[in-house]
Parts: sequence; structure tokens; C-alpha cells
Amino acid sequence: MELLDEMRRLIMRHTADGRQRTITGGVTIASVACSPEPVATISEPSLAIVAQGVKRTVLNGVPYHYRAGQYVVVSVDLPVVGQALEATRDKPFAVFSMSLSPAVVAPLLLEAAVTGPPPAFTGLAVSDATPELLDPVVRLLRVADRPDDLRVLAPGYQREILWWLLSGDQGALVRQIGLVDGNLALISRGIRWIREHYREHLVVADLAGLCEMSASSFHRHFRAATSMTPVQFQKQIRLQAARTLLMTRAGNVAEVGYFVGYESASQFSREYRKAFGASPGRDAAQLAAIAQNG
Repeated sequence: MELLDEMRRLIMRHTADGRQRTITGGVTIASVACSPEPVATISEPSLAIVAQGVKRTVLNGVPYHYRAGQYVVVSVDLPVVGQALEATRDKPFAVFSMSLSPAVVAPLLLEAAVTGPPPAFTGLAVSDATPELLDPVVRLLRVADRPDDLRVLAPGYQREILWWLLSGDQGALVRQIGLVDGNLALISRGIRWIREHYREHLVVADLAGLCEMSASSFHRHFRAATSMTPVQFQKQIRLQAARTLLMTRAGNVAEVGYFVGYESASQFSREYRKAFGASPGRDAAQLAAIAQNG
């Protein structure tokens, strides 16, 4: 509890303006003094530890809640909707985040020869943070405002954080991120293709071939990792891209739908309403009003 309290105090001290701050490469902290509107985003492989408050992340309609003293591991790129809960000016939501790329994970696997049981194949998991995991996080935050110390010490602290993560409840899942020939790496290849070509027609058999899997195996592993079929995943990417376009520039709703890959304006409006709770035009107006007032 003392480590968690210090972690919270340090995050609040380093984010006095209530914004996200990058501490060093791959490490950010943030504090939020109110519960904002849910935000759709692509969550990349990462670790996030909550120091205060509650975060809700919705993946394909399924909510995941993690609160102070808990962490979440994301192992593949996932289209999610996130929202900080129980955040007030007196008790802001506070969180520490660290990216988990294969380039970061793989070297430690090679040097430490970490082994363990096969993971439950999933893209997102929540666990309680141990004192061993929190300790290097706190030591990293202690030197956040000392550039020379940070430059020298941060790589070792990040390595220690990763070590305790690999040794913890979600270690097997994190190991999959660093295995170049693992199923998760193959599925990540398919996810990257969808993200880069979301406007194109998707043929699952062709994507499975790209990932060096049979269509049935690819479909099974893709769904286990993302909780979605490849087609559902592509739809979420299209809808998030459409929402961004509607927020950032004026345009005809049908044209935006066509741009992100929809051939039917009515289908686009129907699926957009189902995903975001309002029609594209109304949602864009609401978001614009929030931005003006915020």
C-alpha cells in the first residue's frame, strides 16, 4: 500500500496540469480530474498500472474494469473504448503506462530463458500488481525530473519492471509478445494488415495465408486474441476511422462512410449508431460541442 500511495503522489506531482506526460521512451503517466466521455482508440501492446481511480475498457462490447493496485496487459493491437471512472478534482484518476514491443520483450527472453505454462490465448488481461512490480515503477518515477539520473537509470528500471511482469500472473501472455514464431506474432501480422488496409475488401483465406495458417486455425486464434472475427475487427477499425474523420473535418456522412470502405450509406449509419449510440451526423455534432466547451 505504501508503494501504491507513493506511486500515486509521484504521478500527481509530475502531471500537475492534469495531462499525459512522457517520462522516457515507451513510458507515460497521466492524471484525469474528471470522468471524460468514453474514447474509442487502438490500444497497442502495453502495460498499464492504475495508481488511483478506476478505468473501464470495452472490447467488442465486453467491459473490463481495473482499479488502483491492478494492472492490465494488452498483447496485440485492439480497437477498444476506454473511460476513466471515479475521477474527481480531489481524487484524480492516475495511471502509469509502458509499451511492450517484441523488441523490448525478446532480448529478456533470450537472456533469462524464462519458461512457464502456455498462456490462455487472449489479447487483454487484468491482474493485481505485486510489490515487486510496483517497486521499480516508483523508483523510475522518483528520478523523472532528474534528466541525468533518468537517462542512466531508466533502462534498468524498465527492464526490472518487465522482469517482474514476466514472473507474474500474466507472464506467459507477455512472453508471447516476444516470440517471433508464436501464434500471437502471426495474428499480429494479420492485425497490422487489417489496420493498414481497412478500406479494402477482406478475404479471410488470403489473410490466413499471409499469416501462414489455415483459414480455420487463423479464425480460431484471431477470435481468441481479439474476441472478434477478422471481419468484425475490420468493421471496428473502419468505424473508429470514420469517427475521427467526422471529428476533424467537415464532410458528407455518406462520403465518409464510402471513404472508410462502406458501399452502403444506410449500413454505415446503422453500424455507426450501434457502435457509438448516435447517428454519424448527431455524434459529430455532439463531439464538436464537447470540444468547444472543453
